[in-house]
Amino acid sequence: MDKFLGKTRKLIFTKQGGMFSSALILAVMIVASSFFGFLRYRILAGFFSKEELDIYFASFRIPDLVFEILITGALTSSFIPIYIKFKKNKEELSKNISSIINIISLILFVFVTLVFVFLNKIVFLITPGFDAHKTQEIVFYSRMLIIGQLPFLVFGNFLTGIGQANKIFLITAIAPIIYNLSVIVTTVFFTRNLFLMAPIIGVILGALLFFLIQLPLLYTKDFNYLPIISITNGLKDFFRMVVPRVFTVTASQIDATVDLTLTTLMGGGAYTIFYLAQRLQLLPISVIGVAFGQASLPYLSEICEEKKFVEFKKIIIDSILNLFFLTIPIMSFFVFARTPLIRLFFGGQKFDWEATVQTAVTLSYFALSLPFHTIYYFLTRCFYAILDSKTPFFVSIFSILLNTCLSLLFTLVFKLPVWSLAIAFSLSITVNVILLLLILHHRLNGLDFRFLAVETLKMIVATFISSVFVYFLMKLFDGLIFDTSRTINVFLLLFTGISIYTVLYLFLAWVFDIKEIYLISKLLLKAREYQRKIIEVYVSYE
Repeated sequence: MDKFLGKTRKLIFTKQGGMFSSALILAVMIVASSFFGFLRYRILAGFFSKEELDIYFASFRIPDLVFEILITGALTSSFIPIYIKFKKNKEELSKNISSIINIISLILFVFVTLVFVFLNKIVFLITPGFDAHKTQEIVFYSRMLIIGQLPFLVFGNFLTGIGQANKIFLITAIAPIIYNLSVIVTTVFFTRNLFLMAPIIGVILGALLFFLIQLPLLYTKDFNYLPIISITNGLKDFFRMVVPRVFTVTASQIDATVDLTLTTLMGGGAYTIFYLAQRLQLLPISVIGVAFGQASLPYLSEICEEKKFVEFKKIIIDSILNLFFLTIPIMSFFVFARTPLIRLFFGGQKFDWEATVQTAVTLSYFALSLPFHTIYYFLTRCFYAILDSKTPFFVSIFSILLNTCLSLLFTLVFKLPVWSLAIAFSLSITVNVILLLLILHHRLNGLDFRFLAVETLKMIVATFISSVFVYFLMKLFDGLIFDTSRTINVFLLLFTGISIYTVLYLFLAWVFDIKEIYLISKLLLKAREYQRKIIEVYVSYE
């Protein structure tokens, strides 16, 4: 048994040798986590109406704002590069990273205290369309999340950062799965007695487990936690990098809060429709874009540290094409198969047809920016790798202001429904990415835009042909072969459509000589390589 546990521990804490294998492991685990995440949403839609879910989802807005400022602001732009910089000196690493964690802990305490005290006024301000009863419920649940969920998520994500800096991705990806399972279990078994309190308790329990599962990462062979705060060069570098990123995230969170405010003025259930459409659009972005971005930062940082800028430029173009190859067809599928997708993911007992149609339309407008949104995470990591977080900050501020202005224009002036917020977002993120690309092109003395444009055009043509064929085929199958009044048949229709769509797209990619088609074979090789590692555990044990 000891041998088995030792082998399992070795598997879980295995360091990945390359950016591609790291991205694959992250993507697979994010798919698994996302599966349980969307199962959670479907179960919630089965137990609660869209008006009731407005309360549940709105309760996360302020806790999420604090979390994103502290973690997304600090972790993605600064923590991992600083960790890598001092990695070869264990004493310096422990002193610098411990100081960063301890200062963030103090800031967290201040944030939690202030938000807890003023939460009542904040919630009333950001939800003008909700009645007093709804608002009081949001205040109550938000306070529970701030005290019970937020600290564990913050410290758990620092552990995730330590794991990723050491290229240990498996255990950091398992933790969110446990988080989602906790919410699912409490919702299914305790909603009858506890109502909305059941999933809230599940969230708090899940955050605790998210932290505890990753706790062994705190004592890696490279790093020991110390209860100190030392004003070191590493700490100064951290804050020099983190301040612009924190302002970016803060502006982004204010923008998300404006979306909440505007949807509360559109009637009951509007925020739930917006929220669920956004979550589904983020699925491929998380699986592909976020996973690739997280996995790429340690490797990009190492390449820049070694001054290999020719290789750096090649990686940028190749990575963008790889991401486009995967996301352009997904974008199109999300547009033409939007209604069955919403029915499959969110078609719960209390999620009616009107909500389904509105969510589907909103999803299709979100999906238009999917390829650009996906490469956004990689491009920002390119800037972080050259220790520049100011440029993404200024570009993001501009795009966030653009998004806010468009959202206000569409909803308050033109009186457009909730899907107009998705159009505003898609336009702003596309502008953001184009600006980042142009700045990188200038900073690195030229990127091969001609090659990028030609290869991307091939992908668009292959996607268009595949989409038109499969769209009419699914229309034919709907009703003629599959009775889509039942969920299982909606699944079969989508599975059939996706299968034909994938085969046709890959065939056309081969016909058009799109080199990224070999990405599929690389994925399969890496998957088989990791499968062998898993099998070795059990063979050795037997």
